[in-house]
Amino acid sequence: MAVRAMVQVVRVAVLALGLGMSSLAAAEESVGEEAKAVPDGARTEYVLAVSWQPGFCEARPTRKECIDQTSDRFDATHFSLHGLWPLKKSYCGVEAELKAQDRKGDWLDLPKLAMADDTAARLIVAMPGVKSGLDRHQWLRSGTCQTDNADDYFTLQLRLLDELNTSAVRALFADRIGSEIGEQQIKAAFDQSFGAGAGDRVRMRCQTVEGRSVITGLTIGLSGDLSGKAGLTGLIKAAGPTEFKCAKGIADAAGRG
Repeated sequence: MAVRAMVQVVRVAVLALGLGMSSLAAAEESVGEEAKAVPDGARTEYVLAVSWQPGFCEARPTRKECIDQTSDRFDATHFSLHGLWPLKKSYCGVEAELKAQDRKGDWLDLPKLAMADDTAARLIVAMPGVKSGLDRHQWLRSGTCQTDNADDYFTLQLRLLDELNTSAVRALFADRIGSEIGEQQIKAAFDQSFGAGAGDRVRMRCQTVEGRSVITGLTIGLSGDLSGKAGLTGLIKAAGPTEFKCAKGIADAAGRG
């Protein structure tokens, strides 16, 4: 029973890129590790998680956001949004009943978020997981600890995602679709776009599918004031370094195989 209880705690405490709801929990698994202090005193305060959706969908083709993925859709060639998490804080001011409902994983049963039509329209494109209620889950778990409303929370993330998708990092992935990319290539692209050492604040996640290691996403450490217009360069530089984890993987193309 103790083992079963521990498994359940881990399942609801972590987020991100694994099979089913537990797969959407894998990236948060490393959040505590990314918060560790480093010699120069830098400390990661937030984690920005992005998906390489073709790899994410390779192992879970029946998810709502994966069923209709095509090679001409935005998320086939760009990073998509998974979430922005403050470290060591979650469900701020969220009532126990709603928190319990969220943890069951039936996110489309959660209350629909109030946000501007323009923000909602952009989010549907940038965050395919909206089709599974990922936006509602992210707001309850993490957004409530950062901003007063869902519109501000996702507007910030969309701005940061735009920076990433206009960088050498996205260009590297787009140029290498169907091919393997290694740690040093990705770190070099981050350093080129966001300053020396930026690549040391990044962690890559991969999953083995039918003998192939496919990239499912990245988590990027951030620190600083997110309420203003701070860009990724300063926010990444202020964070503490982390372990890259997956040393290499395939930037999968949309579709199976």
